[in-house]
Formats: sequence, C-alpha cells, structure tokens
Amino acid sequence: MSSSKVAARQRGLRLGSFARLYRSEMRLLLARRRNAALLAALVLIPLFIGVAVKVSNPEHGDGPPFLDRITGNGLFLVFTALTVSLPFFFPLVLGVVAGDAVAGEASIGTLRYLLTVPVSRTRLLMVKTCAVATFTVLSAVLMSAMALVAGAGLFGVHALVLLSGDTVGIGAALLRTAGVIAYVSIALFGFAAGGLLISTLTENPLAAMASAVSLAILSAILDAVPQLSAIHPALLTDHWLGFGELLRTSVDTSALVRWSLLHLAYAAVFLSLAWTRMITKDVTS
Repeated sequence: MSSSKVAARQRGLRLGSFARLYRSEMRLLLARRRNAALLAALVLIPLFIGVAVKVSNPEHGDGPPFLDRITGNGLFLVFTALTVSLPFFFPLVLGVVAGDAVAGEASIGTLRYLLTVPVSRTRLLMVKTCAVATFTVLSAVLMSAMALVAGAGLFGVHALVLLSGDTVGIGAALLRTAGVIAYVSIALFGFAAGGLLISTLTENPLAAMASAVSLAILSAILDAVPQLSAIHPALLTDHWLGFGELLRTSVDTSALVRWSLLHLAYAAVFLSLAWTRMITKDVTS
C-alpha cells in the first residue's frame, strides 16, 4: 500500500474516532437532566413573553426593546426573547454547560479514564469545544424557533417594518432573522469558550459553573460604569445586542464583522489558554 493511501486511511480513522467521540459527547450533554431542563426553560421564555404581551398589550416604550412591536408582527417576539435572555439566561445556561465540560469529568473520575482510552488531550478538548459550540447554536436556534412559532400563532408574521421605518417582505425578514441568530450564536460562543477555559482550571464543577457565569456578570458591570467607557468596546458583552444593525435599512456590515471578529478573538484566546492548561494539566482523578 502506498504511503498516500496509508496517510489517507489514518486520516479517515482519526476523523471516524473524532466523530464517535463527538456523538458520544453530544448524547451525554443532551441526556443530562439538568441541561435538558435548562434548555427547556430557555425555550419557554418566548412563549411566556408572547402570552404576557397578548394579555397586557404593552404601551409604546414600556419594557425591553421591540416589546411594543410584537403585537403588530410576531417576528419581533424573536428579537425580544433574545434581547431579554442575553444578559442573564443565556450566560446561566451556557455557563453551566461549559463550566461542567471538563471539571465535571474530572470530579467523577472519567477524565482520567478518557485520557487512557487512548484519546489525546488536544482531541478531547476539540471534542468538548465542538459540543459546547453545538449546544450554543442549538440554544439560540431553539429559542428563536419557539419565538417564531409562538409569534406567528399569537400575532401573525407579516412584512417587517425595520427600525429605520422602511418595510421588507417576509422572505427578507426571515433572512435578517437568520442573520440575527447567527450573530447571537457567535457572540455567545465567545462567552462559552471562556467557560470552557475555567472548566480546565478546576476539578470542582460547581465552582467552574459559578465562575463562568460570573465572567458575563463582571463584563456587564464594567460595561455599566460610565467612567470605564474607554474599555467598553473591548468588553465581552458590550456588542451582544449589536444584532439590531440587521434591523436597519442600511446595515453597517463593517461593524457587524468587527464585532463578530471580537467575539471570535475572545473565543480563540480562551481556547488557546484552555489548550495550554489541558496539555499540562495533572489529572489525578
């Protein structure tokens, strides 16, 4: 057998091994009752908001952004649910999942077992990263899907009146909504990567979860201090609501790209530090 065929076979075996580990990790991630309960609670948020708006019919200017527009177009329930959930609910859910990713394995002794299968530490971290990233996207997509279904059922889905006053058709509106979900997923992955880093620093999953959630809280506190306005653009949470740009007639694409790259830069830094810690970590349990 030629060397090229051998190399191709080895790559295939590595990819197959990675795919099996990834599938196993996702099954474990979604099978945990705690994670399923958190995901269910997250998905139910837009339903509660939609029913509350249907009953109360809030006046213009009351409540969070987009709330008063929901009655005219159910699509705004998607944007309202994401806006309400970004400061606390998403960080709570993803902080728990990412914080438990490695620390949870270490606390029950399975991390040491996994590394003797044998599975390289780099590959294990890559699997954990892909699983956390998938859960992040899944959280944003499921919440948005529930919001879209609830909004359509309660208020109907119509042509979208943008924040700038212009109107776009349903097709363009759904395309912008998909862009909003993609942007939110990228922003949240930057945070989730920080939770994964914290998870490699301790064998106490509760401490890792709490520290991961605190990462978003600390960034939000710093973002709320006017005297620190010079550092606000570089903070992890400062541009989480930047998806509002997609709801304007003239979308500032350069700003969206810049903010997305900032979130990905956070993810790259966090994951690099997590990898450095992972390959030097003394696994004792």
